[in-house]
Amino acid sequence: MKTLKDFNFTNKRVLVRCDFNVPISAEGDILDDFRLQSALPTIQFLIQSGAKIILMSHLEMKEKVISLKAILSALEGLLGKKIKFLPNCFGENVKKEVEMMKAGNVILLENLRFYKEEKEADPKFAKEISQLGDFYINEAFSCSHRAHASIVGIPKYLPSAAGFLLEKEIKTLSQILERPKRPLIAIIGGIKIETKIKTILNFLEKADHLLLGSKIGEVILAQKMILIGRQIAEEKLIEKIKLTDPKLHLPFDGRISLREGTESYFRIGGVGTLKKEEEIFDVGPETIKIFVEIIKKGRTIFWSGPLGMFEKKEFEAGTKEIAEAITRNYSAFKVAGGGDTISAINKFELAQKFDFLSTGGGAMLEFLAGEKLPGIEALK
Repeated sequence: MKTLKDFNFTNKRVLVRCDFNVPISAEGDILDDFRLQSALPTIQFLIQSGAKIILMSHLEMKEKVISLKAILSALEGLLGKKIKFLPNCFGENVKKEVEMMKAGNVILLENLRFYKEEKEADPKFAKEISQLGDFYINEAFSCSHRAHASIVGIPKYLPSAAGFLLEKEIKTLSQILERPKRPLIAIIGGIKIETKIKTILNFLEKADHLLLGSKIGEVILAQKMILIGRQIAEEKLIEKIKLTDPKLHLPFDGRISLREGTESYFRIGGVGTLKKEEEIFDVGPETIKIFVEIIKKGRTIFWSGPLGMFEKKEFEAGTKEIAEAITRNYSAFKVAGGGDTISAINKFELAQKFDFLSTGGGAMLEFLAGEKLPGIEALK
């Protein structure tokens, strides 16, 4: 796989697939510019190399596709440079603007997902966009598990390479899987077990300890009929998890409220005491103590998914204390990723204490599950 250092970009048109899919408030304010900042080193390198940079991305807010013009001002501020926004991804006007570019100029194309051909990986769509550039750079690791036109189509028509971020994501996550300093501790939380079960199974093989958050643990216990009267997950792969595996650590107490989240009702209790009308919203204090002791021993620590509903003060303790325990282990190589995980880390002001924060969510989990990502394969 080629990287940025393998090509001479002087006066060349370079198509860069970024992931500028950042959270935006109803008022239009960017709530977290982590992904914008992560793309800066590659863009700055291309500017300094005298390239003509054409940026591509998608942007959705509450599953609604919105114009990339929403991030233009913020990106210009971070880059310290004027960016030309074009309201299309191809066409005569776009070609004319690209032809007029000078070395160091930056153009931002409109949201790729305004075109159905993007998700359909339409080869004509990919070829049309490819004609705007001389090179293609994938700087969207977090989208590389999607076989979309801008991810797998364009590399068929242009010399292609990985951006600095994509290169670092692959190197860091590969290190966790293939050559971690041990003990390797994996911590997986969140809600949707179907998106994480393959990663869980892979870590049960590769990690020395696997710690699971309240919701993931609850689903597994329900599937194993330890928790009666709970919804059983449809994911059949859960059957491969052995509760007797010494690497596996499930929560055994939690912070509990009613399913509706009534603030007037709250208790701490064992997982086995959960009543039909109740829900676990965070790991409990005894679980935290055990998890913290395990984390202290780690030399490589990977974390994805909050341990509970950290957005609410009464249910933030598990996620906060586990995050702080990770950062207190100064001898460990510490990696975290996933949108909610990054939000929690930012909330507790711990970002600078991790060695690497992945921009990926689904892509990161698929990579750590041992899956081949279409976007990475397309660069080979």
